[in-house]
Amino acid sequence: MKKSLAIMAGAATLVLSSQTFAASDMDLWVGSKIYDRAFGRGCATCHDIATNPNLIKNIKDGSLSFSKFKETITNGKNAMPKAGAAIDAVGKKKGYTGDKAIKAVYDYLSAGGGKIKKPKK
Repeated sequence: MKKSLAIMAGAATLVLSSQTFAASDMDLWVGSKIYDRAFGRGCATCHDIATNPNLIKNIKDGSLSFSKFKETITNGKNAMPKAGAAIDAVGKKKGYTGDKAIKAVYDYLSAGGGKIKKPKK
């Protein structure tokens, strides 16, 4: 009986804690704005080209973790320039800079991209 209660308590904790880390509607909306506007032309300018990495596909299939995404944004990779400043320039208007801005973009892509309506306050 004690073992069953411990397992149930552990499962409940995992479920509740996962809700804590879920992206808010505002995170997704800001992530979409950053993705659409970074570098003045948006990330899709390069990442919607078949020869370049498809970020949504790579996140969904598990080949692009948040840590790899953040590392590439921060340091650049191959033809991908460092993008931290470009992301911060768009995100700062909504208070999203640094890791918070990068996470918002990652969460937006994890949700499948597309049109996101501005959340009501």
